[in-house]
Amino acid sequence: MSATSASPSSATRRAWMAVLARTPRADLEAALQRALQGAPPPAYDWLRPPEIGLAMVRGRVGGSGDPFNLGEATVTRATLRLRSTGETTAAVGVACHLGRDRRRAELAALADALLQMPEHHTALHQQLIAPFAEQQAAQRAERRQDAAATRVEFFTMVRGD
Repeated sequence: MSATSASPSSATRRAWMAVLARTPRADLEAALQRALQGAPPPAYDWLRPPEIGLAMVRGRVGGSGDPFNLGEATVTRATLRLRSTGETTAAVGVACHLGRDRRRAELAALADALLQMPEHHTALHQQLIAPFAEQQAAQRAERRQDAAATRVEFFTMVRGD
């Protein structure tokens, strides 16, 4: 998204929300303070204060077969609306992540709302989303590499023709 566009595409927003959902609270807090350059965060109103609940985790047999209920996972979600200033409409920030950290949900929802505002988007994307997306991609690659190292190759030898 460019700094001049009014709203992000749904795919772009989905991508940064995924990064926010996987970012630890301390990292979110520090990155938001850096991006806001020490200024207090803008005022907001809760549409849904952080709340903890359960979500059913579904699986599929063989990854593509029939779905089944695997179990429940604890999730925290929050929704807030920035208070509008005269020239801009109020952005709504949403967050949902695994675990029971209300403050982390608040920070992620605030970051989501600020990322939708052109005046904050570039700084937040450079200081929050891009570095954490790279870090998370590196962690995924490392896990894939570790799993590949334990892979067993089975082969069959054919006797005679």
